[in-house]
Amino acid sequence: MSQPYYLQGSPFAIRMNSAIGWLARHGVSLLGSQELSVRGRKSGQLQRIPVNLHTYEGVQYLVSARGHSQWVRNMRAAGGGELRVGRRTRAFTAVEIADDEQKMTIVRAYLERWGWEVNQYFQGVTAKSTDAELLAACPDHPVFRITIES
Repeated sequence: MSQPYYLQGSPFAIRMNSAIGWLARHGVSLLGSQELSVRGRKSGQLQRIPVNLHTYEGVQYLVSARGHSQWVRNMRAAGGGELRVGRRTRAFTAVEIADDEQKMTIVRAYLERWGWEVNQYFQGVTAKSTDAELLAACPDHPVFRITIES
């Protein structure tokens, strides 16, 4: 059995993520970026990473452009986390979307909004790809529907 798709960040991408996360923690959101905190499934410590929260038809989603990353595995175990910009922290619950047909429309909309930043992680698939191409890419890119807790 092959390993699930995951594209590790380059040293430059890791430094950029660190800077974008620092900015979000200090109240600066770049084009809607936020800092995701999710409890580590092994360490129990909060793990932080910048994310692009995506809204589609009034529902909020987190899409993993890089594939089955550590934050994805932690999210599956934790079932939620926190989003932060500056002092504003919002706890949320998360449900992974298992149906690739449903994911396909969300991923297409995500690529329309964020493709300029994430297309390189989708192995040639873009917002203009056919439904069949997007459907084939969906297993490699987990999607979580999130609900902000009141």
